[in-house]
Amino acid sequence: MQHISVIGAGTMGNGIAHVFAQHNYSVSLVDVSAPALEKALATIQQNLDRQLAREAITAEVKAQTLQNISTHTSLPEGVKNASLVVEAATENSELKLKIFRELDQHAPAAAILATNTSSISITRIAAATKRPEKVIGMHFMNPVPVMKLVEIINGYATAPEVTTAITALSEKLHKVPCVVNDYPGFIANRILMPMINEAICSLYEGVAGVSEIDTVMKLGMAHPMGPLQLADFIGLDVCHSILQVLHDGFGNPKYAPCPLLVNMVTAGYLGVKSGEGFYKYTKGSKELVVSERFK
Repeated sequence: MQHISVIGAGTMGNGIAHVFAQHNYSVSLVDVSAPALEKALATIQQNLDRQLAREAITAEVKAQTLQNISTHTSLPEGVKNASLVVEAATENSELKLKIFRELDQHAPAAAILATNTSSISITRIAAATKRPEKVIGMHFMNPVPVMKLVEIINGYATAPEVTTAITALSEKLHKVPCVVNDYPGFIANRILMPMINEAICSLYEGVAGVSEIDTVMKLGMAHPMGPLQLADFIGLDVCHSILQVLHDGFGNPKYAPCPLLVNMVTAGYLGVKSGEGFYKYTKGSKELVVSERFK
């Protein structure tokens, strides 16, 4: 498994491409947007420079990593030699189904088709192809070059040998694979998102303020960042989408997105990506400032 195609050049896609290329796999990074591909390569170079400054890699490794990546705006061209395709497009089920129909048509018959989805059913995605036994979830954590976990999700029809191959590949990337089954939210988000939602509900109900909620979870539960800051980092729209998947999948009202979260997403306050969520973000500043709306 030497040639990897990554679909989507956003935050997750460029991180996945970075990690594979750094471990000397040939990577085709595919996106319909040429500017997105240029931005992705710039981000990968910046992250490699940080690794170089920390002496985590050598200049030779940096150069070889960049050399291992090619970019493509055509999906058929980008996947024609793939032994593994990792889809990392926006967390939208209809978009992913469309991509997997195209992958099934253009990727080699022997290629494994993986999705980096954080919540959408692997079984549903696999059903859009004629090779459901070769479809699997490969859920990396953000930031991909730093985080060790890969949540590997078996669809209903995923072949055992595919799971074995993806588990072994994850270990070659110096990641820690955890194999789970295909139910809404898998494990990571089935547990994480209700916690984030409960933190938002606690704010909504006036139990405590933004800083207080995050401080309790950081100092009391040893979390590296509080749930509200983490929600901003993930993207409030992404949190909302995952909670909707959980709510629809289980039909349990405990997964319903908090009304405050719904309002914030509707108004465009999405966290880091929009410049404001529960905190306000200023380019170049690392200071954590609570949004004026919650003071």
